[in-house]
Amino acid sequence: MERLLPRFLEYVAVDTQSDPYSKTIPSTDKQLTLAKKLVSELHQIGMEEVSIDQNGYIMATLPSNITKKVPTIGFIAHMDTTPDFTGKNVKPQLVKDYDGGDIILNKKMNIVLSPDEFEDLKQYQGQTLITTDGTTLLGADDKAGVAEIITAMEYLLNHPEIKHGRIRIAFTPDEEIGKGAHNFDVKKFGAEWAYTIDGSQVGELEFENFNAASANIKIKGKSVHPGYAKDKMVNAIGLANEFLSLLPPHEVPEKTTGMEGFFHVHKIKGDIESAEIELIIRDHDKEQFDARKELLSDITDKLTGRYGDYIEFSIEDQYKNMREKVEPVFHIVEIAEEAMQALDIEPIIKPIRGGTDGSQLSFMGLPCPNIFAGGHNFHGRYEYIPLESMEKAVQVIVKICELTAIQIK
Repeated sequence: MERLLPRFLEYVAVDTQSDPYSKTIPSTDKQLTLAKKLVSELHQIGMEEVSIDQNGYIMATLPSNITKKVPTIGFIAHMDTTPDFTGKNVKPQLVKDYDGGDIILNKKMNIVLSPDEFEDLKQYQGQTLITTDGTTLLGADDKAGVAEIITAMEYLLNHPEIKHGRIRIAFTPDEEIGKGAHNFDVKKFGAEWAYTIDGSQVGELEFENFNAASANIKIKGKSVHPGYAKDKMVNAIGLANEFLSLLPPHEVPEKTTGMEGFFHVHKIKGDIESAEIELIIRDHDKEQFDARKELLSDITDKLTGRYGDYIEFSIEDQYKNMREKVEPVFHIVEIAEEAMQALDIEPIIKPIRGGTDGSQLSFMGLPCPNIFAGGHNFHGRYEYIPLESMEKAVQVIVKICELTAIQIK
């Protein structure tokens, strides 16, 4: 474990923010900076079949050390960080032997990480926390997963007495903008199943996620002098406001939890002549998901019928609930659950209120549940991760490799 912390700190120092508006693959060149570093490191620790393709996808192999034929399994993490908050010039802070109180992230800016606001902090008293300095995100999502996978592979290489089958690992770009699996070569990866190491707190084990879509509403208006506008002006801002007023007011991220879906307006801009709304739709239930998409279409039709052809509506599916593909091979979840229990970790099996590369990969022929990486408060200045949680993630990866070799006949 001695390389785990410095490895993670090296990774978060590299800005790998992805860009949802880019047309390139990966969406930002800076992701390749970390990718090249990882390729070199994988060679150094002794991994085989190390490769990086033209799109920045890294794959490598830990060969089997047993004669028994067992399935090839995989572990996957993503290299990029979210475009929602800056990941440039990350300055991690170590809080050793956390006392359970407030953590001053930035004294000058009065930015405080407090258990009064983030209750999960209380369970990590006495541990070593890695936090931000309050001005950037940390990047534990998902550089913690990257560091944990590499550390687990290095441990297995250094401990051949632990028997395992062939293990494949992969690191992907652009997961945060929903494109992490778009160019993933499942056939080349060659695993029967895999696990993304991209969850949050210790024990998380997820095989169900949102169905997801993005919608774009473009509204054109007609500008007329306001003193003479009666029955002539079409105010695009007003139309945008009316459109949003017809959405269910309580079905938004800040008012939903568990299995509840939502509409999330994340961008709006405009003037009298034109306006644009960008939103996402999320729901675990397929029928309710389809109903949400239909509602947006119905609102468009209703306003078009009232005001005329001023609204252009488009929608794009992003990913599906992977439960459909994982349930038929549920033993892959049970192996991960048993690995946690063997390490005295209480499995927390719950649906993801989001998505991972695994949700798309499962529909591409690679069933792929999600396992905790250990971090909290992703995508913002209050992100943190306990070092002990990262160590437990490494142990779970190693134990899954071991159990797969033992249990599969």
